[in-house]
Amino acid sequence: MPRWGMVIDLNTCTGCGACIAACKNENNVAYSSPEEAENGRALSWINLLPRYEGEFPNIHIQYYPMLCMQCDNPPCIKVCPVRATYKADNGIVAQIYPRCIGCRYCMAACPYTVKYFNWYEPKWEPEMIKSFNPDVSLRPKGVVEKCTFCHHRLIEAREEAMVEGIEFQEEQFVPACVETCPARAMHFGDLDDPNSMVSKLANSSRAVRFLEDLGTEPKVYYLSASEKLI
Repeated sequence: MPRWGMVIDLNTCTGCGACIAACKNENNVAYSSPEEAENGRALSWINLLPRYEGEFPNIHIQYYPMLCMQCDNPPCIKVCPVRATYKADNGIVAQIYPRCIGCRYCMAACPYTVKYFNWYEPKWEPEMIKSFNPDVSLRPKGVVEKCTFCHHRLIEAREEAMVEGIEFQEEQFVPACVETCPARAMHFGDLDDPNSMVSKLANSSRAVRFLEDLGTEPKVYYLSASEKLI
């Protein structure tokens, strides 16, 4: 069974936001109004966290794409009273939206603040409804949602391989953010496969993880010139 993970090269990421747009369109993520965003009620399964070094005009900005870390030891699962969030055999931390009661314990337990609560009933323009991804459900008001490494794409890729009578190949499953990144800063694959690109990058001397001293064992790695992330 593959253990899916991601490696993001911070020296390559330009902060263009293509991964954010791709994630929203792929997963039917609702758009917040300016008023809701000002109240901290924006929905975005991926955020770009900027880090500034130096002083103007000699300032350098480095962007950190922040998404669910798909932890091997996820604290969010331990606190959910209805088991709406769980970890699949392939390591992906998934969310059962119909089971979620909106208590937000998982949000409080997540040290990466990458879970989002649907504060309002999403309203969609008729033109946008035509572009919905039919493989992803529309989440109602009152549930917590998050990145799932586009788990529906994994299911589709495996079903296609089964129909065609061929063995499922790792490269058949790629999340929308990785596929869309114009700078090829995001890499995805099986961390347990020593021959995969993502495994080699994750074991390189440049690979670091956010808050790994907490023992959450995140499966999203960052390639940075520095030894420690903020």
